[in-house]
Amino acid sequence: MMAIISCETPRLLLRRWQNSDLPTFAALNGDPEVMKYFPAALSRAESDAQANRIRQFMQQHGWGLWAVEVKHQTAFIGFVGLAIPGDDLPCSPCVEIGWRLAKEHWGQGYASEAARCALDVAFNTLQLPEVVSFTAEINLPSRRVMERIGMTFSGETFEHPRLPPGHPLRKHVLYRKLSPKNEV
Repeated sequence: MMAIISCETPRLLLRRWQNSDLPTFAALNGDPEVMKYFPAALSRAESDAQANRIRQFMQQHGWGLWAVEVKHQTAFIGFVGLAIPGDDLPCSPCVEIGWRLAKEHWGQGYASEAARCALDVAFNTLQLPEVVSFTAEINLPSRRVMERIGMTFSGETFEHPRLPPGHPLRKHVLYRKLSPKNEV
């Protein structure tokens, strides 16, 4: 088992997952508003399986999609972090940054704050040359977070291969951020 990197901001802690996170994670994954830009809400079993995959990835790599908590207030509000997407995407191989927070924690800057912390780990601890992020073209809230954390949309789009032709979420946009060491 690898040591898990954690990350901290003035308001947030990005940490390893705990079993106590699973019910809240299932509730947010079952919320149609939270899952609006995903193919479907998740059942409790699907949510737990996703959490187990996230935990296994973190154990193997020491980093990943961290559980996020608001210090001294809320034990778990969702996840923010880094992942390696499937090889079937046109940006692969790559490391992506992503987030999913319970809706009662939206609009407070938590996603951007936690994502900046994850980017710091990506560039300063892991020494990655680049991080990408992608979402459905119509997902304007996530696109705004990408822009707030300094990611750039250069016009790159792709049809997500795991969604059927004609699906309203199939067209995706790709954002990139170079390591400050690689910026010109």
